[in-house]
Amino acid sequence: MDYFERKLDDKRRLTIPTELRLEFASGVVISRGFGEYLHMYSQQTWDSQVEPALKGNQIFDEEMADMNVKFRRGKTSQSLDQKQGRVTLEQHLLDYAGISKEIVAVRVGAYWRVGDPDKIA
Repeated sequence: MDYFERKLDDKRRLTIPTELRLEFASGVVISRGFGEYLHMYSQQTWDSQVEPALKGNQIFDEEMADMNVKFRRGKTSQSLDQKQGRVTLEQHLLDYAGISKEIVAVRVGAYWRVGDPDKIA
């Protein structure tokens, strides 16, 4: 599965499709994306790929420092609700991505791009 659409419930929870729940068994990390959308990673992917990539030389590398600010500002980590496979999206992240109720998620390699269906490319 490389794509899914959902509606957030009244508590800002996104239900992950059953076929993908094993992928997020280690936890879910949500961060700002490069554009007006969010990135959704499994905790395992964040720890093994994103964290090492963000280390770089942050003292002298302004681009790497900016990347750290972008990905760490507002980042949330949580366990997937095992009963119904849901994850709560923080309001400030929804505001950043311009998401109201409808969500589309598209796999982009090791992570998911999550956004408003009318804005996501």
